[in-house]
Amino acid sequence: MSQVYDEYSKARIGWFPFGLTGWQAGVVALSSLPMFWSLKEQQWATAAILMFGCAAVTVVTVVPVRGRSAIGWILASTTFAAGALTGWTRYRSKASTGEVDDLAALDLPGSLAGVEIHEGPPTGLAGARVAIIQNHLARTWAATAAVVHPGTGLRDGEDRDRMARGLAELIDQAATTEMIEEILVLVRTVPEDGAERDQWTARHRRPGSPEQVRRVNDDLQAALTRASVRTEAFVTIVVPERRIAKAAKETGRGIEARAHVMYGLMAEVESQLKGGLGATSVSWLTSPELAVACRTGFAPGDRAGIIDAVLAAQAGDEVNSEVPWALAGPSGADPAARHYSHDAWNSVSSTIRLPVKGALVGALAPVLAATGPGERRSFLVAYPILSHSKAARQSASSEWAADMGEGIRQKARMKATTRARDDAQRVRTLEAKLARGSAMTRPYAVCTVTVSKTARVAEYGRLLDASIRRSGFAPLRLDLAQDVAFAASVVPLGVSLTRSKAS
Repeated sequence: MSQVYDEYSKARIGWFPFGLTGWQAGVVALSSLPMFWSLKEQQWATAAILMFGCAAVTVVTVVPVRGRSAIGWILASTTFAAGALTGWTRYRSKASTGEVDDLAALDLPGSLAGVEIHEGPPTGLAGARVAIIQNHLARTWAATAAVVHPGTGLRDGEDRDRMARGLAELIDQAATTEMIEEILVLVRTVPEDGAERDQWTARHRRPGSPEQVRRVNDDLQAALTRASVRTEAFVTIVVPERRIAKAAKETGRGIEARAHVMYGLMAEVESQLKGGLGATSVSWLTSPELAVACRTGFAPGDRAGIIDAVLAAQAGDEVNSEVPWALAGPSGADPAARHYSHDAWNSVSSTIRLPVKGALVGALAPVLAATGPGERRSFLVAYPILSHSKAARQSASSEWAADMGEGIRQKARMKATTRARDDAQRVRTLEAKLARGSAMTRPYAVCTVTVSKTARVAEYGRLLDASIRRSGFAPLRLDLAQDVAFAASVVPLGVSLTRSKAS
């Protein structure tokens, strides 16, 4: 892997001409049978009418509209409308209605409703208990680390190549464990609130300092705070229950055994993050730290108050510096067709399409550049990892489909397009790499912008799409799925777009 990544191919190559899959070719064939029967019976008028009907069915089945077929849009719109009419998609927290019984119990909306947090056994010199994330709906276990990385903005080509190789080695190493199913990299740029600077100024300002000096420092701090952002990076590893259950039997049973297995995987991932990828710090989050990351994801403006409480507790004041899990989510959330509303904030999410010419390592950096005060940008880059057996089967199937499609086109004397030839060549190259031990992954990314409800969220969504295009990618708004996209790209709890149900 080099700093320009362009060796990706379609997830599935059609066996039939024009790239049709099996079910698409079947629908088109069945819809054309009445027309050919009418032609056989020489019923020309009926055949002409049926021809238009066959063309309509073909367009609805084959032609994608913003990532979905017409049938997919009909099903998604129907379920979204039914959920809105029945009130299933509307969320109100128990705290907002005064029904909180246990502050340690999670109360999160939508796809996060099935998440449960367990505290692992003490580890390290400090005896920290890492938070183990269990998703009952997806049947997965996950752990999240806060990562400090110097970035790629000021790095030369050699350093980028080294980091790219480190990322490839991380994915290959995760596949070798035969347990890690997905690696999620989440980055958030938070508007600078100046909380730490305010506390530092209060402790170090001299009582007798001149008023002019105090005014200059205050003005400088206000100007820098408005122009600054704070970057947060998280790495989450996701392990399915069907894989971890077998390994957990060797160390016991229950949650503690699974936590020990997760600790071993976390140590392997941490060594690779600090080695090949060049991370300067990797800190696996405890339950209170993860609750803070969750709360600031839903409400970026709450960070200043949380930091003030933490610093006051460190100074010896009797304050509660932790965020209970019952209060870590929003007080209310309402998904709309093109944005997600949570508390006093609105968010818009878009996925990206990988360009044909390839993607440069670090190309998503312009997406994090805020365009206005109080704006929060974030993105998720997910690496779903296929098992070696499944990857080999899919690679063999794709190669066979590419060969069959090429043979059918030759029999029909149809000229293969450049894109079809390139896709077939990538499939054959992928099969050779899998044979040499490389892992198969299908990366995707989701970008999100969050602004207060007093701002025009549609305008900020347009600016997010412009930033994605400036990075060299094509944006695709995740209409009717904004709540799931927000949970995946902002809240580091291991939610993935590749698992909509238990796997």
